[in-house]
Amino acid sequence: MPALSPTMEEGNIVKWLKKEGEMVNAGDALCEIETDKAVVTMESSDDGILAKILVEEGSKNVRLGSIIGLLVEEGQDWKQVEIPADVNDQTSQAPPAAAVTSTPAGPSVSAPPKVEHQPVKLPLRLSPAARNIVETHGLDPSSVTPSGPRGIFTKEDALKLLQGKQKGKPSEMKPVVSPATPQPTAVPSVLPAAAVTSYPRPAVPPVSTPGQPAAPGTFTEIPASNVRRVIAKRLTESKTTIPHAYAAADCDIDAILKLRSELAKDDIKVSVNDFIIKAAAVTLKQMPDVNAAWDGEGCRQLQSIDISIAVATDRGLITPIIKDVSAKGIQEIAASAKALAKKARDGKLLPEEYQGGTFSISNLGMFGINGFSAVINPPQSCILAVGRGRSELKIVVDEEGNEKLQQHQLMTVTLSSDGRVVDNDLASKFLETFKANIENPIRLALC
Repeated sequence: MPALSPTMEEGNIVKWLKKEGEMVNAGDALCEIETDKAVVTMESSDDGILAKILVEEGSKNVRLGSIIGLLVEEGQDWKQVEIPADVNDQTSQAPPAAAVTSTPAGPSVSAPPKVEHQPVKLPLRLSPAARNIVETHGLDPSSVTPSGPRGIFTKEDALKLLQGKQKGKPSEMKPVVSPATPQPTAVPSVLPAAAVTSYPRPAVPPVSTPGQPAAPGTFTEIPASNVRRVIAKRLTESKTTIPHAYAAADCDIDAILKLRSELAKDDIKVSVNDFIIKAAAVTLKQMPDVNAAWDGEGCRQLQSIDISIAVATDRGLITPIIKDVSAKGIQEIAASAKALAKKARDGKLLPEEYQGGTFSISNLGMFGINGFSAVINPPQSCILAVGRGRSELKIVVDEEGNEKLQQHQLMTVTLSSDGRVVDNDLASKFLETFKANIENPIRLALC
């Protein structure tokens, strides 16, 4: 299993494109692999015969470096290929994993050997405050039954455990009073809690059964794809490590809409979003300090203006990149955006088409959203969130100096910026310049 993206840790085998015993040349497509970003075709680096497929189609979460197939040289007996010993090692690790997921759903836990492995099967989850108390006072949280939702050991549980230790007697939360064998007595308390509801919630809520009414506390487990897991990881990383700052502005898009309709008469089809991408690139060229990233020690100004456009797919959100946007015309930007969006939805993006980027744009205007704040896509420092165009009345002054009401199409854009790179003053100036560029599209042709 190769690393097909910088953040890839495991992959899914979507489809094998070669069969066992089939001749393979260097550069031939061997299989399709779903990475954390897209479905990528894996090509063979050597000539030979595909002797053995070790990981079948549909296999999930295959770790990097795991052997998924064996290739032998032409002329060798591919049917008698010897399977390496490390393949047996990686497959022999599967049964314990299956046992971990199946044990909590079992009807009873009575045998002493199972009691010994209970901490592995039901990992104890502690809240941050509870963990601090437990580590500070050297407490054993496994000797009590957690009272928090979904089996979380709360601060209150830790304080009761500490009080019991200071008084020299067992905690009131213990289901039994025998201090000599605290671990075995904690096991029976889980199942009666689910059946008799003697505690607020069971440590592990039961899984719902298809075709039957849902019982209180049940849930349905929804497996996450590689893309979803990476999105969750990166969003958490972004919101916890990047100091987000927000600034918004209303842009008059009447001139853009008028120009777009005139181009349509000449069969030139471009969207409002294409003008937004171009206006952002022109603004970044005028203000290069915004086209920068934080590298851990300081700002790094980026030379190329590569804009990531957020595309919603069945697998999750992905951001293909239009490169060197400032040097492209509106029509070329429109063609690139359309082609990349289609490849993203089909899961056919190449790694170089979604890796990198210096600035992101997320547009929810087509869903009727007036405005929103987007999460920064690290290592970038800014993302522009675009709302829908809406009609509003505005007081204008005519040529004779008289005031009158006139209808305008306004669009709200919100800039999320990394406060370490783009401070509030710079963000405000960026939006001011962007607003001037989008409201006067003739300026887009000057850069």
